[in-house]
Amino acid sequence: MSVDPVRADYRGACVASIVPRILRREPVPWLPEVVLEARVVVLLVLDGLGWDALQAHPQLMPTLHEMTGGPITTVVPSTTAAALTSITTGLSPAEHGVIGFRVAVDGDVLNVLGWQMAKAKRSPDPFVVQRHPPFLGRPVTVVTSSSFRNSGFTRAHLRDTSFVGYRAESTLVEHLRNLTRGEATFVYSYYPGIDEVAHEFGLHDGYYTAELAATDRLVAAVLDALPADAALVVTADHGQVHLDPESWLALGDVEPYVAFGSGDGRFRYLHAQKGAAEDLAAAAKETFGSRAWVLTRTELLDGGSLGPEPSPATRRRVGDVVLAARDDVAFIDPAMPRELGLRSAHGSMTSTEMLVPCLVARGR
Repeated sequence: MSVDPVRADYRGACVASIVPRILRREPVPWLPEVVLEARVVVLLVLDGLGWDALQAHPQLMPTLHEMTGGPITTVVPSTTAAALTSITTGLSPAEHGVIGFRVAVDGDVLNVLGWQMAKAKRSPDPFVVQRHPPFLGRPVTVVTSSSFRNSGFTRAHLRDTSFVGYRAESTLVEHLRNLTRGEATFVYSYYPGIDEVAHEFGLHDGYYTAELAATDRLVAAVLDALPADAALVVTADHGQVHLDPESWLALGDVEPYVAFGSGDGRFRYLHAQKGAAEDLAAAAKETFGSRAWVLTRTELLDGGSLGPEPSPATRRRVGDVVLAARDDVAFIDPAMPRELGLRSAHGSMTSTEMLVPCLVARGR
């Protein structure tokens, strides 16, 4: 892992830049030219496939290794809710306000992927949480899991799109085959398998490597299904860090200063008790400074980690302190005990989490 945090290249080679560059057909050094020449472009987001994992398993992923391109950065925090919203809107988390898996909203905490509040029975309007249109406001067809059709997060980051759901990988491939032979010039697609398997089983056994190989076969099937004048762009939202049960760290001496937490295990926002922000920061740096980048709200926002020009909503949602894990650890939120069952995590600023592929190939 990196000694220094990896900064997201928000205005350059970053997942937030992919969609605007494709839709505008703008040439940039990190996006192969075949994209500019294609009649139709398919963007396939493989949840959880970090660049390090791809490089570590070339024999399992030969199709992806044959594609053209290289690594780019994801966003901070390097987690699904923030990164997918950045991919579809073309904005940084500072701008769109979806700054983690769990986000502080009006004194409560919203589980973004489940779209449920920690305390309130009624969840907020997705438009209130995330107001920016996806895909530059253009009509786009989205191919993703049927289970996401009516979710609040879908309405937050994929609103006003044409939703095409799939329940099996073969159906995803056939949807892309049919859509790319029509009038569409861009199709967005999403596959969650690597992330789901990594969270359940970790990275150190046959389940994870079997899923890497299966995902590569899926990419090969998509390429076989696409016409020759189509281009496939493959990227991801984040990489993964393996966690053993003992990798989850209790807040210990820091907890008395914490009113509540939000964010992710590896990018934990700590919201201070009234009047305790300075004491919280001091205690967090003393307790976890050797294992995490410990930043105050001001340091996080003014340093540009979440992106340029944070919105007023983002400023309200960021905790007084953030614990961004540097080691292979995660920080327990007592309000989320089920997180301790995760065998992998992401969200922080290590190279393993921050570097993801941007690979391109023609249909065949």
